Amino acid sequence: MRLAVAATPSVALPTLDWLLTSIHNLELIITRPDRPAGRGKILQQSPVAHWAIKNQVRMYKPENSRELLERLENIECVITIGYGVILPSSVLKIPKFGFTNIHFSLLPAWRGAAPVQRAIEHGDLVTGVTVFSLDAGMDTGPIYVQKELEIGEYETAGELLIRMAHLGPALIDETLNLISAGVAPTAQSEIGSSVAKKISKNDAKIDWNRSADRVSQQIRAFTPEPGAWTNWREATIQILRCHIAIGRTNLLPGEIAIDSGNLLVGCAESTTLQIGELKAAGKREMSAKEWLNGARCNSGERFG
Repeated sequence: MRLAVAATPSVALPTLDWLLTSIHNLELIITRPDRPAGRGKILQQSPVAHWAIKNQVRMYKPENSRELLERLENIECVITIGYGVILPSSVLKIPKFGFTNIHFSLLPAWRGAAPVQRAIEHGDLVTGVTVFSLDAGMDTGPIYVQKELEIGEYETAGELLIRMAHLGPALIDETLNLISAGVAPTAQSEIGSSVAKKISKNDAKIDWNRSADRVSQQIRAFTPEPGAWTNWREATIQILRCHIAIGRTNLLPGEIAIDSGNLLVGCAESTTLQIGELKAAGKREMSAKEWLNGARCNSGERFG
């Protein structure tokens, strides 16, 4: 089958690597235009653009979706993976077999921009990957295949996404075989549908007035991006790793305690978190014990 892939993030790379060795012809990579990044606001290419250059696959970076109308005339199917652009019906209908999308949830749960983060934040124990046919709605198209995954107790969104990305090749292989055999996808149910709204910086500010379980979910959901953060003195600190501390129940929400070199923080409902790793502004990632050695933090101070 003559294929194009519309993708931006690194989660697309396992599927792209597989396509190069498959029986299909990868004719075109479509990715987002270069964007300014970092303190110097230097233009940077997407991970998928770097992959296309390295593997000498034809690439296009449209500024708007209308530019795709002529580029897809000889493409039979387009696979989208985190492309980040809502495509109009005029584009979706061009390929013979339309557009298929890899979505990182068990649809209809968590339709939208941040399905992995919202699943962890919500406390879901199970998630998965869905391949479906794009339509004009927001992740509402009919489903080809799904694969269920358990979410690890202390797994971050970044770690879970890596596991999900490696499911892409097998699921796309199965989907393309179904398409070739003329098997139609199955319409989605609306039962159990939910929306995974885009993440704001405020979403990632840690609310210590929640139980330790809920705070842990928030930290895991927003690690590594955009980073779960809190204030300490005049600084901003990202919390990267934590676990529930058993036995210490006398701390107020946000109150810090140093116990045998461990950094503890009080949460609601008389629960406590032990911080494992963090990142102070302008510093590298480090263990909580390393941070305590240099920060001169005292018991009784507050995060918040």
